[in-house]
Amino acid sequence: MSKESKTTGFSTLAVHAGVEPDPSTGAIMTPIYMTSTYVQEGIGKHKGYEYSRSSNPTRDALEAALAALEGGQHGLAFSSGLAAVDAVLMTLKPGDEVIAGDDLYGGTRRLFTTHYEPLGIRFHFVDTQNADNVTAVLNDRTRLVWVETPTNPLLRVTDISAVARALQGHPARLAVDNTFATPALQNPLKEGADIVMHSATKYLGGHSDVVMGALMTKDAQVDAELRTLQNNVGAVAGPMDCFLVLRGIKTLGIRVRQHCINGRAIAEWLAAHPKVDKVYWPGFADFPNHEVAARQMNDYGGMISFTLQDNSLSASKKVCESTQFFALAESLGGVESLIEHPALMTHASVPAEQRAQLGITDSLIRLSCGIEDPEDLISDLAQAIDA
Repeated sequence: MSKESKTTGFSTLAVHAGVEPDPSTGAIMTPIYMTSTYVQEGIGKHKGYEYSRSSNPTRDALEAALAALEGGQHGLAFSSGLAAVDAVLMTLKPGDEVIAGDDLYGGTRRLFTTHYEPLGIRFHFVDTQNADNVTAVLNDRTRLVWVETPTNPLLRVTDISAVARALQGHPARLAVDNTFATPALQNPLKEGADIVMHSATKYLGGHSDVVMGALMTKDAQVDAELRTLQNNVGAVAGPMDCFLVLRGIKTLGIRVRQHCINGRAIAEWLAAHPKVDKVYWPGFADFPNHEVAARQMNDYGGMISFTLQDNSLSASKKVCESTQFFALAESLGGVESLIEHPALMTHASVPAEQRAQLGITDSLIRLSCGIEDPEDLISDLAQAIDA
């Protein structure tokens, strides 16, 4: 019986998942196998490895850990989050249709519309907070439903199990981007999803020092399709990056706890601030689908978006450019706190009229709350807002 199967606590799982002491030396950390090829004892006679695009011992350890974290049987590590998204889309063919959430990471939507739409894949963007909106456009050509929950940047929450029930008996696969929640807070495979995607650049790595994507599944056929694409295309994660994410995963449980503590403190402080208009954080009792988040998630995370009473572009830019501990940067999920302006940064590729329909206004500011002392982060935001 593996160590993963014996564990009950997430932090214990995060420390031990996918890794064993190195059999040749006893090293407790998985070695970084910086090699492109492997010597064979004879033609076709080798030790399980031929070429590092196809498989690498460091990547194998990470992929096993990724699968264990999400309660799956299979994990795949890619060179970026978008490479992971792309692998899922490459399982489609012209004429297929995709139902996707209307509030998505800008890069995901850009990949959908600028690359795959011209190839004959049709996309329906709907508000997946209500599973009936998915059912309304589901048809015999639908092959994929793509959900983010919570979403980027409006923190909308989708009932994964409700969408999964809507797809019962239908050939469409349900893929969930679980980047914001992390496996510490939410496990979509247990809610009925077929595929879970992560930008491992974010919370899984956790230290803003690596770019990587990940896919997890319970389904051997899904894994076989995706693994063939991973090998054929070659968008694989390198061994050094795999080592860094393996190391980051070990502290995922304790890091996410602090992210959640800071997120709650900052969200509540922002909600009481006279210069703040609206705060987007699923932990509020009056937040849309809060009851779903309370059931589906273990806590509400460290991602927050908010708007100012002064809804001008200049005011929101001034706040973003005036913080000290909150670094002005794209990305999220690292130990350090980040602040960004979605309309001008992460979601600039989304057409302005679509941003307006979604509520991604010129006043919207997104925070990734790190693991610093919450009092310091609140003090930093206070001086920036007052500026």
